[in-house]
Amino acid sequence: MLPLNRRQFLGAVTAGAAALSQLRAQVTPAPSTARKVKLGLIGCGWYGMVDVNAAFKAGGVEIVALCDVDSDHLEKSAAEVEKTQGSRPKTFKLYEEMLATPGLEAVIIGTQPHWHALQLIAAVKRGLDVYCEKPLFYDVREGRAMVDAVAKSGRIVQIGFQRRQSPAYQAVRQFIADGHLGRIVQAEAQIHTNNGTLSTAPQPPPATLDWDLWCGPGPLIPYSPQVGHKNWRQEKTSGQGHLYDWGIHLLDATRMILGETAPRTVSAAGGLYQLKGKITTPDTLAVQWEFDRCPVTWRHRMWGAEEYAPETNNGIFFYGEKGTVFVSDNQWTFTPRGKKAERKVTEAKADMGLLHMADFLEAVRTRRPASCSIEEAHLSTTVVKLAMISYEVGAKLTWDARTEQIVGHPEAAKLLRRDYRAPWKHPSPA
Repeated sequence: MLPLNRRQFLGAVTAGAAALSQLRAQVTPAPSTARKVKLGLIGCGWYGMVDVNAAFKAGGVEIVALCDVDSDHLEKSAAEVEKTQGSRPKTFKLYEEMLATPGLEAVIIGTQPHWHALQLIAAVKRGLDVYCEKPLFYDVREGRAMVDAVAKSGRIVQIGFQRRQSPAYQAVRQFIADGHLGRIVQAEAQIHTNNGTLSTAPQPPPATLDWDLWCGPGPLIPYSPQVGHKNWRQEKTSGQGHLYDWGIHLLDATRMILGETAPRTVSAAGGLYQLKGKITTPDTLAVQWEFDRCPVTWRHRMWGAEEYAPETNNGIFFYGEKGTVFVSDNQWTFTPRGKKAERKVTEAKADMGLLHMADFLEAVRTRRPASCSIEEAHLSTTVVKLAMISYEVGAKLTWDARTEQIVGHPEAAKLLRRDYRAPWKHPSPA
């Protein structure tokens, strides 16, 4: 085969990515004759209902049960579901009761990550398939218990790393695998935002919300709008911050593209410089992981300066011997090395949430594995958890992936498992 010249090469890249984008952007709804999967939802807030609506778009589902500790969320979600499908789902406050619903086949878990372990393990033990939002867990020992429970159960489990469905990320994965960047010297991910905050003043929770049950196995902290619905993402005791909640998507995509598993070391530094007193996780953070293939870095700021280079505020750089790639949700850019290099931008859009949910539902019907296994999600969540532990103890950490242990730092090793608040019991004994 004759080698491509530069213009032909770039044309081939564009054509391939466009074809992939067109292929993956199309989701054919399940036919009306398809057996309907009977679904339940635990956590009826914002993103739980985003997942439900994705399931409706994918087709071939019936929502038979909803669960939430906020009766207002529960009522509004039940009304929305009834309007869409014509029948009203059963409603529950306690997920244990919802899991016993006759005919229930699978559940969507849209709660905060400190609840994921107990809910997912309970679901698979009842023989149910699970679509669980990320981050997979609050602590690493929960994650191992979840992986083991799923393996024992044989159930279908999909974790909500929707960017695995992105044609842009998939195209970059193939582009790098084909050697077009040569050796990868470094990968760098970042998400810079200008986040708003709500009141941090302790106050009674809404009358509809059981705050004690919302906190569950985590610490019972004073309620404020800043640590409640949605804003819990920047609270240390539940969401664990911007990298853990949002950046985890890009770190999972980076691992997928590079074919990496676990890092050898991690070092994190940052602090609260603009939002001190308003959130409890860093508004500025820099992390470096040493993977086998190359170092991977992360940076975020949550207080502004996003206007300087908005086109690269959210995405991943891959620096190779032959050039640089930047990829975000809906496009990717290749710039070959050289002073007169021609930058090539390729659009690659898709409804990733719909694709990810459709993949799960097809897996449930056919009993094939889902595209994002719990093992992969455990690895990606461990990557960001190790970074937050490094930040908390202020030290570079060495990770033994085989034993899942932090080496040579007992204080950091203790943070791999958080004690549960009574009466809840941690799924891992140690």
